[in-house]
Amino acid sequence: RVRIPLPVSNILWEHCIRLANRTLVEGYANVKKCSNEGRALMQLDFQQFLMKLEKLTDIRPIPDKEFVETYIKAYYLTENDMEGWIKEHREYSTKQLTNLVNICLGTYINKKARQKLLATIDDIDRPKR
Repeated sequence: RVRIPLPVSNILWEHCIRLANRTLVEGYANVKKCSNEGRALMQLDFQQFLMKLEKLTDIRPIPDKEFVETYIKAYYLTENDMEGWIKEHREYSTKQLTNLVNICLGTYINKKARQKLLATIDDIDRPKR
């Protein structure tokens, strides 16, 4: 047995939590369909995850907690709010943003509006290329 000093342990926990949170968002970005109940379950699952983390570690605040919560809340945005949200939240990948438009708004907006939002994402992504 090797004892890990508390500062090292905290750094390891922080990296693991950050990776887990990033993986959750990536997983949410891979869904093919999402009902209102599914969105609620995303929030519930994440809250359970946070409760378990709080018992396991003393790391506060939880790294990238807002990253996951903001992404889940974006599923509830309207077409009008989505364009501004996309422009504000450049921390998400093109794939993650595209999924929000296609899955979350896909059934509620017309094709022209969806194409406009996808063009906004493409415009944001263009400087990265």
